[in-house]
Order: sequence, then structure tokens, then C-alpha cells
Amino acid sequence: MEPQRPPSSRLTVDLLTREYPPHVYGGGGVHVTELSRVLAPLADIRVRHFGEAGGAVVGPGEPAPAVTGYVTPAELTGANAALATLGTDLTIAQDCAGADVVHSHTWYANMAGHLAGLLHGVPHVVTAHSLEPLRPWKAEQLGGGYAVSSWAERTAYLGASAIIAVSAGMRDDILRCYPELDPGRVHVVHNGIDLAGWRRPSGDAALAAADGTVRRLGIDPDRPAVVFVGRITRQKGLPYLLRAAAGLPHDVQLVLCAGAPDTPELMDEVKTLVSGLREARAGAGPARAGRDGGIVWIEQMLPREELVAVLAAGTVFVCPSVYEPLGIVNLEAMAVGLPVVATATGGIPEVVDDGVTGALVPIEQADDGTGTPLDPDRFVADLTEALNRVVADPARAAAMGEAGRRRAREHFSWAAIADRTMEVYRGVTTG
Repeated sequence: MEPQRPPSSRLTVDLLTREYPPHVYGGGGVHVTELSRVLAPLADIRVRHFGEAGGAVVGPGEPAPAVTGYVTPAELTGANAALATLGTDLTIAQDCAGADVVHSHTWYANMAGHLAGLLHGVPHVVTAHSLEPLRPWKAEQLGGGYAVSSWAERTAYLGASAIIAVSAGMRDDILRCYPELDPGRVHVVHNGIDLAGWRRPSGDAALAAADGTVRRLGIDPDRPAVVFVGRITRQKGLPYLLRAAAGLPHDVQLVLCAGAPDTPELMDEVKTLVSGLREARAGAGPARAGRDGGIVWIEQMLPREELVAVLAAGTVFVCPSVYEPLGIVNLEAMAVGLPVVATATGGIPEVVDDGVTGALVPIEQADDGTGTPLDPDRFVADLTEALNRVVADPARAAAMGEAGRRRAREHFSWAAIADRTMEVYRGVTTG
């Protein structure tokens, strides 16, 4: 048997992920991007991601992880998305030779990590950003592929040396969905936020640029605004927000940074709701809501600088998710200084301090994995009330925003997350 590696030795870690710049569309991709950056000074990091390689994302003077991109094998082009994913996983697993630890993120890369661990005889660490059993609506998107993705996730979790949950709420969900797991193998390491990258514009030039950005996007920076950022997927709860927005004052804008729908049917549902809301609000008088009903829908994914400008122009950020393991998007809004109104579900209560950095909206949910509110009308009404309470008091909203930035800085720094992640790696390589 080979001697065990001492904890002080430098590890070679392969981070396996579907998303990495320039292919980032959700919180998982943001997490891996930042994690690779802060781990690079502490270990030899090799990022293996889906899609053509775009290079490492680092700051001035920082060591860069090695980055390799992988495309779908030609033989599986046009196949069911789940099968195409497994084909990419096989290629990644082969290339993980030489790693001391493989660390996979989301089900897309979990099987690559599982197979790499078996093939090369190294520990496999999984970070749980979401759970397939708690996203049954994905069957609409993947068809039979949802059964494949669920099998892949379950197999990887049960075989993993360690699992990292991004919140205590997520840890509870993992142990509920996979009761065979040893609780001692499931560790909580919160997501983090890069405060330097999410900072309210300051200085004449930056303020002028931000003002130009939001006006070009159709936002009036002189009016109060509720801002939503997220993919159009069942878990993000956008239809509930659109119903709740009918109760907002007509001078309050609703800014939707929402794209990448899971299915055409869901996109059609959202379009219908937006159209009806615009018509109802515009009918209240052009001077109050405007001809578009005061609704600004931005479907394209904005560069970070532009998204920061949009957040900085807002009054309150809203997260109506029915499933959210933690919610990096809430941390981003807090870092820019916005109060957050969010559903009291999953890991969100670990981020939003109710009454201090924003407001938590109570919800009773079905236990069938969908997260559907048992009383959707009550949930919508409570969401409306919380939003109205915050936008009605701009001074209080600003104070909550300042408290939110302090909380993001004090509790969700990437330096602490890097140290905690290294502890997990050392535990699986020396234990």
C-alpha cells in the first residue's frame, strides 16, 4: 500500500463541472469559477468543463488553474441530453489520471467524478447545488433522460467519499433524499460572494456609465424598482412573482432579468402572464405605469458590469423560489446593497436575515418533491405584502441593503470557503 499523503502536501485537485466561463448560466457555474480561483494558491487545480475551453478566470497576480473544455462526442450529437452528458463524462473521467481528488459539481459532472474515482483509485467529492429528486419538473425538459440523471446523481452520491452541501438546509435535503448516506460524510460549506466584483458603482464615470446602461435597457433609474434575476425554471417561482406583482403600486417598476427557459411551454406561460400584467398595469394610466406597464423584461444574460448597474438601480431584490439550496443570486444582490425579499425555503433563511437584510416570505410546501405551495394564493399575497412593505419605506430599504452587504462580507467570504473546502479534501485523502 502506498503511504498516505501528509496534510501539508500540495494536492492536485480536478474540479469537474458543466459550467465554466464562457459557459456560465447559473449559480453552480459562478460557484466553480470562484472556487477554482481561491483554491489555486492552495492546491494544483485542474478545471474540466463542458464546452470549448475559454481559459482560467483569475485576478492580477493570482495563480491560474489549468482549464480543459470537453465537447459532446460526435457519436452522441443530437442524442437525448442525458445520454450526451454521460458521453462527455466518460471522456473527462479518462483524463483525470494524476489527480489526488476529483470534485464534481451538479449531476452533469457527477458521473465523471464517480467513474474517475473508480478508474484512478482516488477520492471523489461531490458538491450538491441541487438534487434531482427535488426537481421532478425536469421530466418536462429531459423526458426519460430525467430517470438517467436521477440514477447518475444517486450512484455518485452513494459512492462519494464526501459530499459538500451549500447550506444546512441542503444537508437536510440530501439525508432525506438519500437516507443510506452516512451523515458524517455530508459537510456544510456555504457558497460565497466576490465582494470586489459585486460593488455598487461609485465615482462620476462609473455612475454615468451605469446610468447609461439602465436607461438603454429600458429602466427608469428615477423610479422605484423590484428586480428579479434567474432562469425561467419551475424552481425559481417566476409565475408566482408575476401574480404578486399585480398588487404593486403602479409607479414601481418590475425588472425581470429572466431567460434560458427549461421548456417552450414554461416560456409561453411566462409570456402570457407578463402580457396580462402589462395590460392591467398600463390600463391604470400611462403617467403611472407607462405603456409597457412598468415591466422591463431582459431575456439575454447580461455581463456582470451591466447586471451590477441594474441591481444598483433597484429598490429591492426578489427571490420567489420554491426550491433554492442557498441562492448565490441573493448574495450578489446583497453585495450590491439591495434588501432581499425571498421565500423562506431551503438555504435562503441562512442568507437573508429576516427584518434586518430583507424579508422572508413564509411558505407551506408539498412534500412530493415539487415544492409547490399548498396555498398558492396565500403565498402570492404574502409575497405582495412583503414587497410593498419594503418599497414603501426607501430609507428602511437602504438600511437593509447596507446590512446585507455587511452580512455578505462577514459570513460568506471566499477565503473562508477555500479553507473549509481544503479541510474536506485533506479529510478524504488522509482519513
